[in-house]
Amino acid sequence: MTNTCSDDNNIYIVNKPSNSDDKKSMPIIDSSPVLEKISLGKHLLSMWYLAVILLTPIVFLPVFLLVSDQYQRQARCGYTIAVMAIYWTTEALPIAVTSLAPVVLLPALGVLTAKEVSSVYFNDTTMLFVGGMVAAAAVETWNVHKRIALLVLKLVGAEPKCLLLGICLVTWFLSMWISNTATTAMMIAIVQALLAQFKEMKAHDKTQHVKLNGYSVRAQDKTDQEADAEFVRLSKALTLSVAYSANIGGVASLTGTGPNLVLLAASQKVFEEVGLTSPITFSTWFIYGLPLSLLLMLTMYQWMVVFFLRCKGGCLCCCCSPETKRGQIEKVNAMIRDEYKKLGPVTYAQGSILIAFFLLVVAWVTRDLGGIGGWAALFPKGYLSDSTPSILFGVLMFVLPSSIPKALTNRLDKHATYSRVTPLLTWRQLQDKMPWSLYFLLGGGYAIAHAATVSGLSKWIGDQLMVFRSLDQWLFLLIIGYIVTFATEVTSNTAIATLMMPILAQMSVSLQINPLFFMYPAAVATSFAFMLPVATPPNAIVFSSGTLKVIDMVTSGLFLNIVCVPILILATATWGNAFFHFDKFPREFLQNSTLAGVVKSA
Repeated sequence: MTNTCSDDNNIYIVNKPSNSDDKKSMPIIDSSPVLEKISLGKHLLSMWYLAVILLTPIVFLPVFLLVSDQYQRQARCGYTIAVMAIYWTTEALPIAVTSLAPVVLLPALGVLTAKEVSSVYFNDTTMLFVGGMVAAAAVETWNVHKRIALLVLKLVGAEPKCLLLGICLVTWFLSMWISNTATTAMMIAIVQALLAQFKEMKAHDKTQHVKLNGYSVRAQDKTDQEADAEFVRLSKALTLSVAYSANIGGVASLTGTGPNLVLLAASQKVFEEVGLTSPITFSTWFIYGLPLSLLLMLTMYQWMVVFFLRCKGGCLCCCCSPETKRGQIEKVNAMIRDEYKKLGPVTYAQGSILIAFFLLVVAWVTRDLGGIGGWAALFPKGYLSDSTPSILFGVLMFVLPSSIPKALTNRLDKHATYSRVTPLLTWRQLQDKMPWSLYFLLGGGYAIAHAATVSGLSKWIGDQLMVFRSLDQWLFLLIIGYIVTFATEVTSNTAIATLMMPILAQMSVSLQINPLFFMYPAAVATSFAFMLPVATPPNAIVFSSGTLKVIDMVTSGLFLNIVCVPILILATATWGNAFFHFDKFPREFLQNSTLAGVVKSA
């Protein structure tokens, strides 16, 4: 039984056994404190989320109460989006729970029927993500990602700059295919093991020096301090590089991160409504995203080398460590080799997953080669998409055995013992690793995007944004890039992409600019979250390791926030524009009354 009492400043929560009068009863083992003292101020502060949840709908009521009947539907759709934006930004409700709000608000406000809203939550883009996540879960389950990571580190060696480059490359590559969060969690554990080995070697060398030379003189103390500072900088560089590489790696592939899929769904909707096919596929994404992501990763690596390792000029040379440190580096190399050796030879299950995943990527890339062919041409036009091979290979993870059935390779012997045949992946394993909340977030984005189009809100926003027609489009794109980059530091990447895509699509059409010109870079910019621990799960994971302070992430991340946007604009203006023709406005948008009714023909 729990009794609660209070005075002017504090609230006391007292836990008592409900059978305290029965002396013969068994004692109750309770790990919680008997008396918990809570400050009244903290108690009231803990209710902030209730205030946000209750007050936000009330504060935004004038959005549609003061609007004329002509624009009521648009206003009510805007009201729903405004309430969700506040909930998403403050996280007063879990982000996934907020994403379910359209199912309640849009029908209640008369914007869409409940059937219409619910039907858009699960679509082809979601199925693409499901298949990709199933394959990624199999990779994690059988530690294929860990084998790849240790193999690369074994090849690059433990010299600080080489080690840093290896960590960046491995994290960047893995985050292209599996969850950024899972990649970060695995890589930060490897980094901490490496740092522990470096620290142990440093302490051992210091002990040996004392034994040989007695008490250290001031010069030696100064040397030790410099070595300690160098170790701290190396720790920060390796730790931050894991988070930054995971964020950047998601840009490289279509399924790398949530905002990419939000862009895919939004572009499909925008282009299909004017009778066109969205040019974004898995293969075409690689043309724009892979070189951009690699360039961003190398820029980040150079910055880590200069800022933390203090190598002037961003030296790429990996073999410039002093001779005195060769012994330490060789010992760390030995540790990496030992860890890789512990994994043993590649198992049948790991080999099966590697082959299946490779074939899945090949199927994604070769389905549609940007309009110049692909295996999808063997089937009726428009019937297949990237979700088809995604789900096929996802199902195979539950079909392929995790070991070779002995009954198929040996003679049957009823006296012999056999191991149970199990598939590469079970539903329980998938259930633990699947990011279910992200599906609700994507679905909520599809719902409000659909509502904004059907209600006419997107058209109305496009009218208001015509004031920017006189502004140079590249300068405007730069401004949008910085707005999104800094907004994503305090808001979910997928949430900010969900809010921005319908607005940018209509704005592009209103300004007679290819919709992808603004949408594509803005979606990519949501991954430029480098400054704050709360910006992305990878940032939070590395910050919780205890190696970093907030100021470390802010000072190093601010430079990356500033420099990554111009690199993004460069990619858009060069190879992105050469392939996607961002500078050409399709005429079909001018002929479509739904999306471009406000556009005046010249």
